Amino acid sequence: MSTTDTTPSRPGTALIGVLATLTGVAPLATDMYVPGLPELTRSLVTQPSTVQLSLTAFLVGVVVGQLVLGPVSDGVGRRRVLLAGAALFSVCSLACALAPTIEVLNAARLCQGMAGAAGMVVSRAVITDLFHGVAAARKFSTLSAITSAAPILAPVLGGAVLAVASWRAVFGALAVLGLIQVAGVLVWVPESLPPSRRTSARPSATLRAMGRLIRRRALAAQVLSLCFGGAAVFTYITGSTFVFQDLYGASATETSVIYGVNALGSMAGSILFGLFVGRMAVGRLLLTGIAISLIAATALVVLLATTGGSRIIVWACLFVVITAFGLFYPAVTAIAQEAGRDAPGATSALLGGGQFLLGGAVSPLVGVIGTTSALPMASLITACLSLATLAALYGRRRVPLRRRGNSW
Repeated sequence: MSTTDTTPSRPGTALIGVLATLTGVAPLATDMYVPGLPELTRSLVTQPSTVQLSLTAFLVGVVVGQLVLGPVSDGVGRRRVLLAGAALFSVCSLACALAPTIEVLNAARLCQGMAGAAGMVVSRAVITDLFHGVAAARKFSTLSAITSAAPILAPVLGGAVLAVASWRAVFGALAVLGLIQVAGVLVWVPESLPPSRRTSARPSATLRAMGRLIRRRALAAQVLSLCFGGAAVFTYITGSTFVFQDLYGASATETSVIYGVNALGSMAGSILFGLFVGRMAVGRLLLTGIAISLIAATALVVLLATTGGSRIIVWACLFVVITAFGLFYPAVTAIAQEAGRDAPGATSALLGGGQFLLGGAVSPLVGVIGTTSALPMASLITACLSLATLAALYGRRRVPLRRRGNSW
């Protein structure tokens, strides 16, 4: 596999396709069963709030899985972790499909999230192993576009399955997807980390490696930038349904359309990054993306405070925020992974785990600071993006001038 910035061969294209599928499986598993939640609640004779814990359990599993499996892959190799993760994802999905009680389902969802995290965290490390510079950045833009597409496809695919079968069939379909991933890894994903480049997989060594990475100020700043940016997106996800439906009277269908259009915007941002990288420096694209997001969020705050806003104003501003974030996300991922190239798995774990941790902690604040207008949500998004921008600027200043080439 070439590490230069050339057009990939057919096996290279297949490799990125498999890695993109591995990256997108967790978002699929997050949302694919959502249309069947009412039926699931009746089937397991439980309460909606208890069923919601299955989503929380899955997200907790994704965080823990990334923080653990990323560094582990630095010690034992990428392929072994990917195969184990995909196989366990299939087993856990089958356990969800056969769950006799909500307690069993929630436990299986926790394990499913941990297994699904393997694809998310290790795929970034594989790209860092095999590609460098602009070539790696373009691969990250592909993964980002696929991740953006997953939330659009998940409810549609789930609804199609539910049209002909029960909620259990949704998890059955995910189990089959896990088996397809195992086959894809076996056929198209080589071991990208030779034994000579591996580190110790002992917990103490893992902690030392992550501590060493965090002490690199440029890397730590980019990790923080992604974490705060991710917190802004989590705030948008948790707060916008309330804003559009309860405040502006949108129906559930209309809200789904809004989410879908915004997700397409995120995909477009990632695709634009792939088109412009190589012509513009990655760092400049990063700052452009986060700055546009911040400007749009700030404009939304000003408009809400002065005019009260409207559905179309809120939608338009959030669309720009999410689209620009699609430009920012692959850029910050590429820069951080390049800075942590000596431990790509641990670096990927910091990026993914930190993003979900901070996002999960910040997003509930929308309900705490107020729900009588869209202003609290917009203000929190703006605050998170402000911190993300400051962290990105600080990280950029910490990069030595000799490493700031025309492409980086």
